[in-house]
Amino acid sequence: MASLRFQPPDQWQPFRRGGNLGGSVLVVVMVTLIFATFALLAFMEKASSDLLVDRREAVARRLRMEAYSALEVTLAVLEDFRAANNGLHSPAEGWDDPLAFAGYTPAEDRAVEIAFEDESGKISLPRVNAITLTNLFKNWDIPQVDAEALADVLMGWMKKNHIYSSAVAPDYEQSPIPFEAPGRSLRSFRELAAIDKVRDLFFDSEGRPNDLWRRFADSVSLLDFQKANLNGARPDTLAAVGQFDQTQQQNLTDYLKGSGSYQTQGPGYFQNAGDAQRITGPTGDVAGFGTTISALRIMVTVHDGRSQFRLAAVIAPPNGATSVHATATSQRTQASASSAQTAAQQQNRPSATQNNPQAAAAANRTGAGAQNLRYPFALLEIRENDEISPAPAPVVASIE
Repeated sequence: MASLRFQPPDQWQPFRRGGNLGGSVLVVVMVTLIFATFALLAFMEKASSDLLVDRREAVARRLRMEAYSALEVTLAVLEDFRAANNGLHSPAEGWDDPLAFAGYTPAEDRAVEIAFEDESGKISLPRVNAITLTNLFKNWDIPQVDAEALADVLMGWMKKNHIYSSAVAPDYEQSPIPFEAPGRSLRSFRELAAIDKVRDLFFDSEGRPNDLWRRFADSVSLLDFQKANLNGARPDTLAAVGQFDQTQQQNLTDYLKGSGSYQTQGPGYFQNAGDAQRITGPTGDVAGFGTTISALRIMVTVHDGRSQFRLAAVIAPPNGATSVHATATSQRTQASASSAQTAAQQQNRPSATQNNPQAAAAANRTGAGAQNLRYPFALLEIRENDEISPAPAPVVASIE
């Protein structure tokens, strides 16, 4: 019978399952630390991005208020000049630096720049005719036949019941995706990609706008106004509308900018289109021009260190330019208002406003406030931090 031997406690040996136990634990700990490190780094990166976004939004909010404040000051100065001079003609009248004129000082050592672009110095596309478009394309050294064909398809796109002069009219219904010409002026220059013959000239083989597209967009306005402003007319506008040659265009530009032979007298402007014949001579057509601004683009840039906020607004004075969108919207609004009025006349029960004297009083106060506001300009377009393309030679004012 086997016997059990008892060992004293001081002779006990520690139990060992294997010699690699300590190394395995170390590997597990290291892997855990690595994963924890990556998780911490990812969290810190996301947190820093979130904080950066929040900071940029906070900075943008502060600069946004500054930009709109500068815009309101600019509009107030423009209204003063408009009332005094019976319209806005040119920055040469003295409103080229409106913030300095008003004594405006930006907050917190910021810098504010104001730039102007006379949108009514372009050709109004809703009012254009085939002759003007043909002259425009011929000024680009496009042959007469091709210029007339381009003008023809553009007029067919924009005018209802247009009779094409070319032998073969565009047939958009036979396109892979059939559609009809809208019969109204362009609402976006991207519509040019859908117009037959035009897309071949204004877009490259990959469908991207080319230099001719950019030149067309710089020479033509989508807004509706009666006449182009001679004081801010582009060279293409002078050639297409006034049929001025290169020498006449240069003389007009020198007079308006105060350069060349007119350098000593400074920038000038015309109050009557007929006065331009003193500069251009008897040739050319000045009857197609006006001398007041119908649409003005105001570009505000606020700088605060390396941060900046950009604001672009297009305004129109009373009886100035309108947009194609606004025209269509107003027509739909009038139709809706007529239907609503008919429905209201058929209603015999009193309205909630009639039953509530307080609501009626509030409505009367709101209507009176809207009538008494008399805001001097119509806001046609406004963009924030968008890609604002600078004017060819903008009038820039800066204040710090």
